[in-house]
Amino acid sequence: MAFKILVCAKQVPDTNVIKINPKTGTLIRDGVPSILNHDDNNALEEALKIKDKFDDVTVTVISMGPPQAADLLFECIAKGADEGYLVSDRAVGGSDTWATSNTLTAAIQKWEKVNGKADLIFAGRQAIDGDTAQVGPQIAEKLHLPQVTYVEEFEISEDKKEVTVKRQLEDGYELIKVKTPCMLTTIKELNTPRYMSMKGIFGDKKITVWNAKDIEVDLNTVGVKASPTNVFRSFTPAPKAPGQKVAGDTENDQAKNLLVALKGKHII
Repeated sequence: MAFKILVCAKQVPDTNVIKINPKTGTLIRDGVPSILNHDDNNALEEALKIKDKFDDVTVTVISMGPPQAADLLFECIAKGADEGYLVSDRAVGGSDTWATSNTLTAAIQKWEKVNGKADLIFAGRQAIDGDTAQVGPQIAEKLHLPQVTYVEEFEISEDKKEVTVKRQLEDGYELIKVKTPCMLTTIKELNTPRYMSMKGIFGDKKITVWNAKDIEVDLNTVGVKASPTNVFRSFTPAPKAPGQKVAGDTENDQAKNLLVALKGKHII
C-alpha cells in the first residue's frame, strides 16, 4: 500500500513588486505576478525527497484559489508531484484563515474518502501575503492530527511510521519524534527547493478542480461572511531614517562621540 503524502500549497502575489492601495488599504494585485508561496515550496520539496527515497510514495498537492491557481499545481507536478487538486469557487472567496482551513479540511476529507487516509501532510509555515502561520495548525486540529510547526530538519524512519523533526524556536530548537499520520509546517531552512524538470514540464499533468459543492463544505463556514477576522488597516510602512556612523580612533573615542551625539538628539 502506497504511503500517501498531501501538500497544502497556495498561489500568492510576488511581494517583491506588491503595492498597497492608499485609499482602500488593500493589496493591488492587478499586473502583479503570482508565485508558489515560498514556505509551501519547501514543504513540497521535503515531500518529494521522501518520494525520491522510497518507491511506494505518492505526493498530492491541494490548493484553494481562483482558476489561475491551477498554474501552481502544474508547477508542483513539473517538480515531481503526482497530482493536484484545486478548490475554486466564489463561495470560498475572501476567506480568512479560519474559513480557509475549513475549506482545505473539507477538501482533504473529500480526497481521503476516495484514496484513503493521508499518512503525512505538509504545509508551509505561513503565506507571504498574510504571515499568520494559522492555516496549517487549524487544519491539523480539525483533522485531529498531531502537528509540529516551524520544522527546520526532518527525518523519517525506514518503516515510515515515525518522523523526527527539529523545530525552530526563537532561542533554540526542539527535537521531536511523532508517529504518522501527522501534519508538519515547514520553514525555508529545511531545504533548497528543486527546479522543474523538462520531463515534468512536458509530461501529463493530472489536475482536478472542485467547487464548494464537490467538497461538501458547510457554506456557513467559508467565505468572507463566515470569516471572523476583520483587517482594520493595511499600509506600506514608512522608510527608516538612514543610520549614522560614529567615528573614533579608539573604542573610548567612539563611546565619547556616541554620547555627544545622543545628547545632541536629546535622547539622554
